[in-house]
Parts: sequence; structure tokens; C-alpha cells
Amino acid sequence: MPEWTDKDERQYEHIKESELDRGKSKDDAKEIAARTINKQRRNEGRTPNRTTQGTGNPNTSLDKRTVDELRNRAAESSR
Repeated sequence: MPEWTDKDERQYEHIKESELDRGKSKDDAKEIAARTINKQRRNEGRTPNRTTQGTGNPNTSLDKRTVDELRNRAAESSR
């Protein structure tokens, strides 16, 4: 899998610092920044999977979930 580019690293640091300035904890800021960069990479087609592997918020009803979330959930339950 391709590594982050220098640009990705710079954006990660910028987002992390912004989240820290907004009062987030260091761990939360790191997670938010990493998720943001990984989402951008996915949308640009720079990752093996173009879509997330997530199944959505477990507290959300099924009719409110996306098609991808429902597919991931079905695939997960059939294992």
C-alpha cells in the first residue's frame, strides 16, 4: 500500500494542530487528522479500497445508513 506523501504529512500536521487549538486531546487530534487524510486518499483513489470498511453507527437505524454501510454489515455478518 502506498505511503503518505510529503503533502499528506504536512496536511496531517496542520489538521492535528488545528484540532489541538480547538481544545481536542492529543490522541483525538491525531485520530481526526489521520482519518481526514485517509479519507482524502481514498477519494483520490490512492488506496486499494475506494470505500470505507465501516458498518456505520450502531445506534443508527438501518434505514438511515448508506448502501455501503449496509453492504459492509451484510458481508461482516456472513463470515
